Amino acid sequence: MDTANKPLVLVVDDEPDLIELVSLTLSRMNLATDSAANLAEARAKLNERHFDLCLTDMRLPDGDGLDLVAWIQEVHAHVPVAVITAHGNVESAVRALKLGAFDFVSKPLDLGVLRKLVAKAIKLGDRRGAKTPLPLHGPRLIGHSPAMASLRELVARVARSQAPVHITGESGTGKELVARLIHDSGARADAPFVPVNCGAIPSELMESELFGHKRGSFTGAIADKRGLVQSAEGGTLFLDEVADLPLHMQVKLLRLIQEKTVRPIGEQREVPVDVRVLSATHKNLSELVAHGRFREDLYYRIDVIEIRVPALREHAQDIPELADAMLRRLSGRIGAQLPTTTLAARAALQRYTFPGNVRELENILERAIALTASGAIDVDDLQLRLPLAAPAAGAAAGAADAPDRTAAAAAATPATALGDQLENMERAAIVKALEQTRYNKTAAAKLLGMSFRALRYRVKKLGIE
Repeated sequence: MDTANKPLVLVVDDEPDLIELVSLTLSRMNLATDSAANLAEARAKLNERHFDLCLTDMRLPDGDGLDLVAWIQEVHAHVPVAVITAHGNVESAVRALKLGAFDFVSKPLDLGVLRKLVAKAIKLGDRRGAKTPLPLHGPRLIGHSPAMASLRELVARVARSQAPVHITGESGTGKELVARLIHDSGARADAPFVPVNCGAIPSELMESELFGHKRGSFTGAIADKRGLVQSAEGGTLFLDEVADLPLHMQVKLLRLIQEKTVRPIGEQREVPVDVRVLSATHKNLSELVAHGRFREDLYYRIDVIEIRVPALREHAQDIPELADAMLRRLSGRIGAQLPTTTLAARAALQRYTFPGNVRELENILERAIALTASGAIDVDDLQLRLPLAAPAAGAAAGAADAPDRTAAAAAATPATALGDQLENMERAAIVKALEQTRYNKTAAAKLLGMSFRALRYRVKKLGIE
């Protein structure tokens, strides 16, 4: 058989029957195979020639398949490696993924699952030859700070795996953008990317939305419905605000990740699915686990690889570059002339702490484009909500010159402070509800237990954008 132009796969196993089965399956995919019966033979063959994929059993006569995974990551990092695990041995699969394995497949081998895994690994090998690890078009991680350079490098690395990734960071830092980049940079780029906001779906509808249902399975189920998980077939399922998943749905998500199957409501059998699960939240999952509000076993399954997206204040040097890119996009979107930014405005942006991070920067610039009359955005156009300064030491000297005024101010302070605290609490509750509903005011009002008109009035009164 001519193997010169065919991708080559190394199968590492001491069971001749399994090697024969895998080799036959891969030959039908127009792939060539070679085999090794133990760790020493596998290392020798990997050193001798180029392989496009290594598929290894976990239990080998002279050691553990995990040792081979670690060695490949150190010596032949360009070769994707997948592991064959015993059925139900989730811990070993997770350890392999943490060490850098591309993916895993369980015994007894499902040949359909195996073919999909191998196809993605071969496609990934083709992509590794590209000069740029991240896509050149579409949304990008902008900035030349060390924090952003490190984030881009990490995104490029995890894109080469099929392991679940958990993305953390404050609200507005761009967690969904990071998830999209992981998808677009990996072997699943040609398949769907399906984002799901777990906090925006009512608990009673979540199972149907995620996993689908069969006609007649409950009142109102007038037709079969394909769930969001199956809509992501071959691609990526991104679970935003995964901490908001109810406990009964956490059990079903755990099964999806471990068994790679779903069962639509009313369906008698489980349906195999091929999706990579990415998740994100601004909450501390380990604290939720400690308080019994998030399953520990699910936490360890979705947090195989963790990526933290830095807050904007942690890479403030990127603000001018970010602002320029946003102004170009915003002015193009609304058909306005591209405005300039004064030096004073740029300095003010870099001093500002941005509690709402990149999302707040975009909102500020969109408002500034509408407010500027001269075509040059100045400090006043930004309308930054700068924090109130602490009382200066000189305030005491000033008080001696105006005792009556000071006494009146002192008398008013407790009431004013209480009012400010109540407004801050109300503002925080409204902002949280808006974020959970992706800024759908009707849904946010329902979540807060008030009318749409009342919410609109409070948003305006409290100055919430």
